Amino acid sequence: MDVTNAGFLRITNGNSVVTPINNKAMIRLEKINKTYFGAQPLHVLKGIDLEIAEGEMVSIMGASGSGKSTLLNILGILDNYDSGNYYLNGKLVKDLTENEAADMRNRTIGFIFQSFNLIPFKTAMENVALPLYYQNVSRKKRNELAMEYLERFGLKEWADHYPNELSGGQKQRVSMARALVTQPKVILADEPTGALDSKTSAEVMQILREVNQSGITMVIVTHEKGIALRTNKIIHLKDGVIENIEINHPEQIDFSKEIK
Repeated sequence: MDVTNAGFLRITNGNSVVTPINNKAMIRLEKINKTYFGAQPLHVLKGIDLEIAEGEMVSIMGASGSGKSTLLNILGILDNYDSGNYYLNGKLVKDLTENEAADMRNRTIGFIFQSFNLIPFKTAMENVALPLYYQNVSRKKRNELAMEYLERFGLKEWADHYPNELSGGQKQRVSMARALVTQPKVILADEPTGALDSKTSAEVMQILREVNQSGITMVIVTHEKGIALRTNKIIHLKDGVIENIEINHPEQIDFSKEIK
């Protein structure tokens, strides 16, 4: 895929053209705690303080059990937290009803998953258009928008194909188009390259960088250092706390090269 024609960002010599990150906080966590209660209580997040600026691209790394999946679920308003405060685009996310949480997710956040999470009995176009259905967009308009985004990702000719007729890279591009079609302010990606080979992973990360440079805040959970190095900073989690934050220089990376 020639991502230079994807409609998000100009690429120069394989590297993203860097644009300044705003000082405005898109995500702010204050003393976030989360405990799962079972036979033995498990304190998963322990007083997390974190700020992610609007337009920033960050990654979260940590061993199994470090709390990264729980943190991503809280950021995505898929799970509640026990104490502290979570502000998303300046709004406090707390004590929401199911409908309020669903509305905020649908209008503010796009999700990208390792396993793609495409509906097998719907075509690529129908999968991309689905989030717009929940925003009460007319069938004609949502299909037009879905086709527009599939074309941006080089998938116009595959619009009427079902997921089992697509390669892994194509499925992930459909997943990314679906995440973007509602024009969210934040993209949350859970191991977006985990099911892909190194060449396809590099292509996906180049697209995500272009999307980010269009102004969308991006948070990527990954266990791959090569992926994390392509983000502005890496948040290292260990045993439910932020161990350290590593600052990167992704503008120095050739995004057209395979990820090692």
